[in-house]
Amino acid sequence: MADVDVVVVGAGAAGVAAATVAAEADATVLVIEKYGFAGGAAVAGMSGTICGMYLASDGDAGPEQVVYGFTDRFAGELTARHGLTDPQRYGKTFTSAHDPLVWREAADALLTAAGVRILFHTQVIDVLVEEDAYQGLIVASNAGVGLIRAARIIDASGDGAVVARGGGAYRFGDDGRIQNPTMFFRLGNVNVEEFWAAWGFDTINPPWISDAIDEARAAGLDLPRNKIWVFATSRPGELLVNATRLTGPDGRILNVIDPADFTLAEIGGRQQVRAYARFLADAVPGCADSFVVDTGVEVGIRQTRTIEGIVTLRDSDVVEGTKRSDSICRSPWPIELHDGEKPRLRWLLDDYYDVPFGTLVPQRGENVIVAGRCLSAQHQALASARVTAQCFEYGHAAAVATLVSLDSGTAYRDLDVRAVQDRMIANGSALQPAARVAASSEGQDRP
Repeated sequence: MADVDVVVVGAGAAGVAAATVAAEADATVLVIEKYGFAGGAAVAGMSGTICGMYLASDGDAGPEQVVYGFTDRFAGELTARHGLTDPQRYGKTFTSAHDPLVWREAADALLTAAGVRILFHTQVIDVLVEEDAYQGLIVASNAGVGLIRAARIIDASGDGAVVARGGGAYRFGDDGRIQNPTMFFRLGNVNVEEFWAAWGFDTINPPWISDAIDEARAAGLDLPRNKIWVFATSRPGELLVNATRLTGPDGRILNVIDPADFTLAEIGGRQQVRAYARFLADAVPGCADSFVVDTGVEVGIRQTRTIEGIVTLRDSDVVEGTKRSDSICRSPWPIELHDGEKPRLRWLLDDYYDVPFGTLVPQRGENVIVAGRCLSAQHQALASARVTAQCFEYGHAAAVATLVSLDSGTAYRDLDVRAVQDRMIANGSALQPAARVAASSEGQDRP
């Protein structure tokens, strides 16, 4: 007998969406979260923006939203609490910055109103698997160790932690090459009018900033990245800065699954934050009297484990804007790759691609589904598909699939995706009904 219908591991964007949607449909839902708050990479990692809602374009048109559903619902909750900015120009697209405290409060309100039981300060340390079926979790907290049995498990850890502990297949990036972590920070006491007049309308830095960073690096500052991004926040006199590039002392890529690498990233990240803050104060108008308000609770994690799913999102799907009959989410976000000396952006203009349902379903194991950045995707595809707007919708899809699976007694891998799509559309998601998608896209990439 299960203790709960659904246990959700991780309370980031995907986990909050999954838990809320499942509980609002009267499933008994328990959330396990290692921190004392919801938010995951958006809050603990201070990624700070809801990327992936708007089309990219070479033109001068304003933001055109193409992702709705739970993403739009959560953005509305933030806006109602004055915790989300208007869309800001980011290269060829737009994004909005959120207040990390308001994010936590919005998540608290949604989860509690839905009747979700939450266990903060609790971690999964093992998984109960019987005859290849996930049956429950072993969790630990300061109170001790406990067993939770669940009819279905949604792995929204971001790291594929449940799938990995249960023996499921996964990989790390491109033959072990993964994206660099980063340390976001907030800069206070900025004359923002003077800053934006000098910086320009784009949150991605102008060329003169890259030149100035190169000069400051030559003078001894630890500024490994010369292409940086700065966002307005919902607070007066404040900026959100994405500037650091974190590697090992020997320049190697850090994989934060390893606590030794995680520690190097944390310490190095805080050191780089001070260097970039000094650069901004010395070189950029409006920042002379600025100071670091805070950094992320942890480094911003872009990539760790990627599960082997029954379907894989391919690099070519992103580049070509592939539409699919088994879609559970649209994504217009560019390939934003952080695995070298500077970020590389490859835009998908005036279009989006579809993320197939099977990317959330592990090849091996029953009763478990993932939601978040550990979905099954090739390396460059993941550099697009991992962002916040899509993670909200992955959680939404995982919850709906779980409800359909529980109601019908059908395994995730055997579900009729149309039943999932219909309920997501009823909840406000923007999806093309399966019957209208070209038949030629069906069945792509199944092993």
